[in-house]
Amino acid sequence: AEARRDPQAPGRDPGGQAAVSRQRGGGAPWRRCRVQRDYRFDRVWFWGCIQGVRGAYYIAEGLGPNRAAPRSRLYSLNCVDWSLLTPATKEMLALAKQVKGRFQGDPSYEYSLAEINAEAAARLIEGGKEPVIKEEARLIATIEEIDRAVGIVPRGAFVKTPLGSVHENRHFEGLSLVEAKKLSSYFHFTEPVNLKNKTLLEKADLDPSTDFLDSLEHDIPRGSWSIQLEKGGTVVVLRSLLWLGLTFYHVPMTKQFGYVYFGTGEKNLDLPFML
Repeated sequence: AEARRDPQAPGRDPGGQAAVSRQRGGGAPWRRCRVQRDYRFDRVWFWGCIQGVRGAYYIAEGLGPNRAAPRSRLYSLNCVDWSLLTPATKEMLALAKQVKGRFQGDPSYEYSLAEINAEAAARLIEGGKEPVIKEEARLIATIEEIDRAVGIVPRGAFVKTPLGSVHENRHFEGLSLVEAKKLSSYFHFTEPVNLKNKTLLEKADLDPSTDFLDSLEHDIPRGSWSIQLEKGGTVVVLRSLLWLGLTFYHVPMTKQFGYVYFGTGEKNLDLPFML
């Protein structure tokens, strides 16, 4: 599988192109090498799939040398032709949160904000913009939100240099089996929020080169992750209950880990009532 050739990539698909083939009924494998060459990425991984009513969006992410830099994202409707998505903006993220329900599977589909949120629509009209949001913008915002909320990596897999850039840790050999079963051993691979609020005393025990991200142990709501041992206890699997369809895995004592999303792109807003 693709994953085996790329053991340290945090967002790759644990099933590689086999997962794509299963979703598409055995269609053509995705063109990873061509995408990497055409867009001159250091590395490309398969992020997952957002299933719409009339079709599915297959998502890939391209990375440069600094792993903390914003990722380039591409989507395809057939796993052959890939289109680069524009970066998510604050406005895009705010508007996308207004839209509820399933994706259609058509990037040009327009949601009328006048029917969803009259205030947001009025603000757009005042600014000289149409009160609509295209599905492509919603797709961009949803991928960004999922990555920020539940895109995770094991502790120690990445290091931060004194200059602020983030790179794969060449000395990372995996978590121990004991550590791999703890939520505190996994970090959100995005700009930290809780870390900035820690006291100097709390920071005293942290290694600034590896503990520069927020861990999962204080995620809200509590209980939003399930953690299980599979394959006879040789693989640790974390599943998000907030974004159903996000699955992360790690093989303890090895460099193998990754996550993939296969879902409808809808946040589980009922989770607080389910816990």
